[in-house]
Amino acid sequence: MLPPLYICGPTASGKSALALEMAAQLGGEIVNADAFQLYRGLELISAAPSAEELARVPHHLYGVLAPSTAADAGSYLRLARPVIADIQARSKTPIVTGGSGLYLKFLTHGPAPLPTADAMLRAELDATPLEKLVARLQALDPVEAARTALKNRRFVSRAVEICLLSGSKASDMRDGWEAQTAQLSAHLRGLVIHRSRPDLHARIASRTRTMLEGGAIAEVADLTNFSPNCEKAIGVREIRAMLAGEIGRTTCEERINAATRQYAKRQESWFRRELWLQPVVQ
Repeated sequence: MLPPLYICGPTASGKSALALEMAAQLGGEIVNADAFQLYRGLELISAAPSAEELARVPHHLYGVLAPSTAADAGSYLRLARPVIADIQARSKTPIVTGGSGLYLKFLTHGPAPLPTADAMLRAELDATPLEKLVARLQALDPVEAARTALKNRRFVSRAVEICLLSGSKASDMRDGWEAQTAQLSAHLRGLVIHRSRPDLHARIASRTRTMLEGGAIAEVADLTNFSPNCEKAIGVREIRAMLAGEIGRTTCEERINAATRQYAKRQESWFRRELWLQPVVQ
């Protein structure tokens, strides 16, 4: 059974091109690990592979969900595992590519043994000012507080939630999980694309311009019933604001570029922690 090859990197770094190259070399088939490329009707916004690229080698898990369908890392895992197993059963190499770090983490290491969200507690935390949440986390788990982006409300809230639901420190649970995943990492093989910041930003700007000129505006206009997942795709809110007359075309493009650059920076930080990935400098 041939193990998967994972190809990761920030948005617009060239993952799809490298995946095609490796699939041709290894006789592989490409499996999507991008949260938004799972959806039909978001092909341009999500920069999904073109029809020409899809025809070159078999691709899996692209455009398989209706825009109204909710999805998360757990549901992705349930979709991806049988697809990968089928590719391996045919003595082919699964080439798993995408930039959704949590989706990839679930696939490579499994879900962390952390408590699931509690709706009532989450509502309580959502109603709490961020300053009080930070103080609460610092009291419950100083170690976790020290390594959490304290301006990110979602991160702080989740850390507090883990502490309260588990009765343990979030840092202890995460550290224990990291120790376990280190053993799994030794048996994984993967590549992560690195580009200079100016190069990546130029590629992002070029892709945004091509996207807007290539039909993305009409694509968003056609979205009438979509899940909160789809709404989070970069470009959806910005284009909807433009269609509503709230902003102009230039501002829309600038906002998409800025949001994409910020997302790419977060992706780079995520993959930097995945030490099992071998860097590929482009």
